Amino acid sequence: MKIAYICSGEEHMTDAVLAEASSIAAQDGLALAGTIQMIDPDQLPGKCDITLGLLPDGEQRSISVDLGPGVSGCRLDPGALEDVVMIVHQRLPAAHALIVNKFGKQEAAGRGLVSAIGEACERGLPVLVGVSPEWREAFLQFSGGEAQHILSDAPSAAKWLKDACDTLG
Repeated sequence: MKIAYICSGEEHMTDAVLAEASSIAAQDGLALAGTIQMIDPDQLPGKCDITLGLLPDGEQRSISVDLGPGVSGCRLDPGALEDVVMIVHQRLPAAHALIVNKFGKQEAAGRGLVSAIGEACERGLPVLVGVSPEWREAFLQFSGGEAQHILSDAPSAAKWLKDACDTLG
């Protein structure tokens, strides 16, 4: 199992690193499946809109519920997330590697993109996952302690992806 993770306490750092690493990897000729979280620099503080970019084409899907004006915080739309999961599964057969923007509450409970991570591992595909410090222990437990920590910079993440794919033959 080739699985690595990026973990940063700095807000949106992991999202930015995974987005740039996916771009570098694609330029290097790697076919990717998975998700990256889109960051809107103009989003109002306290406003939550979780939009995922689907790899490899960047199609954008919102997976959050709009809670209305004046309401802060996020509410995940489980149906929208499951739609994204289905698309990721459909794209795995053509992929060299999987990128998952976040191992979080849903994944720790065995839902969300955890099934895509499992399928990618079964297929022998390298998997790169974003993990927040809050969910790091749950992720390490999920990975059986096999996950490699990657520095939170795009060149390191892209190099890990390329090297992991190169060793597959």
